[in-house]
Amino acid sequence: MTDVKTGPNPLFLREEDLRQGMELLFYAYRDFTAEPDAMLAKIALGRAHHRVVYFVGRYPGITVSELLAILQITKQSLSRVLSELVAEGYVEQRTGTKDRRQRLLALTEKGQELERQLSDAQRARIARAYRAAGAAAVEGFRTVMLGIMDEADRAKFPPPRAPGTKR
Repeated sequence: MTDVKTGPNPLFLREEDLRQGMELLFYAYRDFTAEPDAMLAKIALGRAHHRVVYFVGRYPGITVSELLAILQITKQSLSRVLSELVAEGYVEQRTGTKDRRQRLLALTEKGQELERQLSDAQRARIARAYRAAGAAAVEGFRTVMLGIMDEADRAKFPPPRAPGTKR
């Protein structure tokens, strides 16, 4: 009798499959952050600094309040990390033009270079995985990741654009 492969197990909500999904996230995150962690350790910075550098680089002019909402950390924790990044010349703060109480954040040239170095390995890792998985799997991954997120954050990620269309 021929062994017919029917694809993935349709019983994907079994306890073992859910636990494996959790474990895959842990291992993937560990490996995803390993190279940047090693680079940061050499300059006496940590993962919290990386998160700030990433999001300030991704959203130049972001306010401290907006950054707090993304990172979901205390003002005190952010203040410590931000003070170190400003003192080391990676981040600059400006006063808001409409609201003088706002502090707008941006990366300096030194900060942009750090962000690029930290993100290069991560981008390469994701690109390699995406190429190996193919477009359908990448869209499935996106769907799963959005499903794991709290609903309030999902709106930050518009659907991917169709090939040949402009944003």
